[in-house]
Amino acid sequence: MAQTVDGRKKISEKFIYFFGAFGGILFGYDIGVMTGALPFLQHDWNLEGHATTIGWITSGVMFGAIFGGATAGMLSDRLGRRKMILASAVIFVVGSIACGIVPNNGTGWLIAMRIFLGIAVGAASALVPAYMSEIAPARLRGNLSGLNQTMIVSGMLISYIVDYLLKGLPHQYAWRLMLAAAAIPALILFLGVLRLPESPRFLIHHGNVEEARHVLSMIRPADQVEAEINEITTTASEEAENQRKVSWGTLFSPRYRYLVIAGIGVAAFQQFQGANAIFYYIPLIVEKATGQAAGEALMWPIIQGVILVLGSLLFIAIAEKFNRKTLIMMGGTVMALSFILPAVINMVMPNAHPMMIVVFLSLYVAFYSFTWAPLTWVIVGEIFPLAIRGRASGIASSFNWIGSFLVGLVFPIMTAKMSQELVFFIFGVICVLGVLFVKFMVPETRGHSLEDIEEAAVRRSLGK
Repeated sequence: MAQTVDGRKKISEKFIYFFGAFGGILFGYDIGVMTGALPFLQHDWNLEGHATTIGWITSGVMFGAIFGGATAGMLSDRLGRRKMILASAVIFVVGSIACGIVPNNGTGWLIAMRIFLGIAVGAASALVPAYMSEIAPARLRGNLSGLNQTMIVSGMLISYIVDYLLKGLPHQYAWRLMLAAAAIPALILFLGVLRLPESPRFLIHHGNVEEARHVLSMIRPADQVEAEINEITTTASEEAENQRKVSWGTLFSPRYRYLVIAGIGVAAFQQFQGANAIFYYIPLIVEKATGQAAGEALMWPIIQGVILVLGSLLFIAIAEKFNRKTLIMMGGTVMALSFILPAVINMVMPNAHPMMIVVFLSLYVAFYSFTWAPLTWVIVGEIFPLAIRGRASGIASSFNWIGSFLVGLVFPIMTAKMSQELVFFIFGVICVLGVLFVKFMVPETRGHSLEDIEEAAVRRSLGK
């Protein structure tokens, strides 16, 4: 790293880029790791038949994330983006280790630690992309945004591989090491962000222009510093003015109601369509379908993880070649059929091969990976006008986490009371409703400016 004039070290773009990616990897790892740990935990603590307990242990992270995501943004506005990311990494480390050393049969303790860990998951999911978009050069911001989904699913894939590598250990050790291993990427993230400066945008927002100038001198060519200072100052003033004018009630005024409902609806449908039921419980799904022990079915999460990564790369390649609504409706249609057809086939052919449902679930994951998974956040990022973007995006994110939590909680309860085919049939119907919602309630955002989208929404609201 070269020295600047005032003695501070330059920070390379690759260093910034790496830790922008690493935040997503950590986020994905902690979401995916319970998939492989759960079968061993079930066996160790004799949790078979305790569907509600299994649901809470699995979904506790998402429950904590609802609050972590909501509070992290507010605290980061007061304390700084970097400090809050470091605090989140510490919670990751402590929470991961705590999950690995819980007392035997301490289900309440494990659920509490999973919720505690979820606070960091929610915070990291909100803070790391925001921080990186503020500190990275403008020409890299689009790449960081496009790669975020790839890094999250890569983190999930890494967790599945770690689970598979540890499956040969005795049950009482395997799940503990799987959960505790999340502390390693969290520690790497902490050490990496420790070397990064505070966001220049945060510094200017708090009146510390000189320190922002020092930070920019570390990460930008000298001839770009003053221009970016002026740009950030202007944007910060506009946002402050918007915040004074906008209340929560403004979101549902005739001017914005249509767009707010559209954005929140897409974010909610992404989770209520049941994707996380597959990601969290695929070994148990295979066990119930085939009778194969869940602990021996850990290759299936890896297969799902590979499909997710390949799908995210496919999305990057085709994202700007097709309209948002075309892709997401096509994906939702195939996802619906992937859930509905196994139930129909099972009714017509009761002796159909039990692995049929797993094949259809893999087809679901393939289409989800390059449609609903990334496009939800593309649409949420494009649909809200600047005046309400902060509040509206926060609500959309909260509904997404609530959906993730509820699916993780109720899926084992539902499968304990009805067949897997019927449960997925219900999710398939929700997929159909999601397609209809997008068709009739969501505007096309590709190639349209925020002003064009807002104007069209106003005309729709006023019936013009």
